[in-house]
Amino acid sequence: MHIEVSQLIVLALGALFAGFIDSIVGGGGLVQLPVLFSVLPREVPAMLFGTNKIASVFGTANAAWRYSRQVSMPWGTILPAVLAALVCSYLGAMAAAWLPPEMMRPLILFMLIGAAVHTFRRKDFGAIHQPQHVGARKLVYAMILGGTMGFYDGIFGPGQGSFLIFLFIRFFGFDFLHASAASKVINVATNLAAIGYFVPNGFFLPLAAVVMATANIGGSFIGTHMALRHGSGFVRRVFLIVVCALIVKIAWDTFR
Repeated sequence: MHIEVSQLIVLALGALFAGFIDSIVGGGGLVQLPVLFSVLPREVPAMLFGTNKIASVFGTANAAWRYSRQVSMPWGTILPAVLAALVCSYLGAMAAAWLPPEMMRPLILFMLIGAAVHTFRRKDFGAIHQPQHVGARKLVYAMILGGTMGFYDGIFGPGQGSFLIFLFIRFFGFDFLHASAASKVINVATNLAAIGYFVPNGFFLPLAAVVMATANIGGSFIGTHMALRHGSGFVRRVFLIVVCALIVKIAWDTFR
């Protein structure tokens, strides 16, 4: 498919902003996918989903790498969660064939509202990094978190990064900065699992993917720089903005 230069510029700008948002609190798909569908409305949806995943994984990997250089990464929690997320993301993708996304939207909307209310009401939520759980309990909890969010990403997806941050804070005692850093590693794993399906089946647009991946990396550089510079308070504010945007979008999709 031929893509005009003007279309590539719009896609690049969308990916730049998506990389910025995603590197801080997730939710880059809120920007990147609508831009793809708007600029290339005649393209097969699977092509756009595959292109989106390729662009996203580079920006997310860059963010994970930059966080790992500046933040003490809780690998004992992250790695079991990654393994569970990889397996369950594939299972979620299989389940998507018989469980329509429309059935998920009301539940996800309720959960997002709960996360927003909880964060608004507790001003100290995610302000202090006090990791909880050790030994076998930490391993089990990490696998439950990773498996649940991996399955969700495979079957539905929107807001997965924001849910991860909320759950890392709520159940593991992380602050917003460490939770964001940990979530990026899991996001990379679930994106790679999706790419493992899209790329071998030819569901991606090479030129658009390269341009958007480059722009997404640029956005992630800016986003991680700001998150590391301004700390958990800044991440918390962006988190609330993105979660509120997700609530509006999913409510619109549910009730329109």
